Amino acid sequence: MSLVRVPACLDLAQTLDCGQAFRWRLAGGEGGMWEGAALGRSLQVHESEGELCFHCPQGEFDALWRRYFDLDADYGAKRAALSALSPVLAQAAAFAPGIRLLRQDPWEALCSFIISQNNNIPRIKGIVHRLCQMWGDPIPGSAWRAFPTPQALAALSPEDLAPLRAGFRGKYLLDAARKVAGGTVDLEAIARAPAGFGRAELQKIHGVGPKVAECALLYGFHKTECFPMDVWMKRAMEVLLPGFSPGDFGGNAGLAQQYLFHYSRLHPQLFL
Repeated sequence: MSLVRVPACLDLAQTLDCGQAFRWRLAGGEGGMWEGAALGRSLQVHESEGELCFHCPQGEFDALWRRYFDLDADYGAKRAALSALSPVLAQAAAFAPGIRLLRQDPWEALCSFIISQNNNIPRIKGIVHRLCQMWGDPIPGSAWRAFPTPQALAALSPEDLAPLRAGFRGKYLLDAARKVAGGTVDLEAIARAPAGFGRAELQKIHGVGPKVAECALLYGFHKTECFPMDVWMKRAMEVLLPGFSPGDFGGNAGLAQQYLFHYSRLHPQLFL
């Protein structure tokens, strides 16, 4: 396997373990080796001497991973624009400057955030892993499996999904699969259209409300004006940025949300 080296323009832990993707794990090794699967491929990546080292052929890196990690975007400029809006937002951005918004597969992101409802990250990762192991296609040369297609899941029954231990989320996954496979919800049309169209389309799926739709649009369709809002984020906004709304962050709203979420999660004393 060849090695592709690029300047270390992202922090792997901040980006891969911040709750935006659920198929990455720390495997150890030099610089902290991360391994995972996305877009039908598996990858190992680590940092060494100021460089990111991707364990894959150059052609695969250029075709898949450069875009997946959003490496061509200027996050320094994005961070500076957000920091100029508020000293508190500047502090949050400085706390986790290595976060990037991954360009995930829309279908995988939709399912992942359906699973995320009333759930914690370790359990989400477990359910997603079992889903892929049971119905995903093997990834050549790897123990990982691809994320299962809508068609593969649409053919299943609620009883088939019982081993996932997904609870009430299982029927939501089946509804999503059947509506996407049958064309009732068109993911390609959502990708082409403004975010408002996607919000309405995704909520045609049973169990997809505003927050899940917003997460899918941000992390799966890279609509960076989206700002997932739950009770925790509402409180964070009220405490840290009173008077601000997600619209104040413009096209960098999704990145602002990540900065604020990460900062708030690791500073619970601010909310006592």
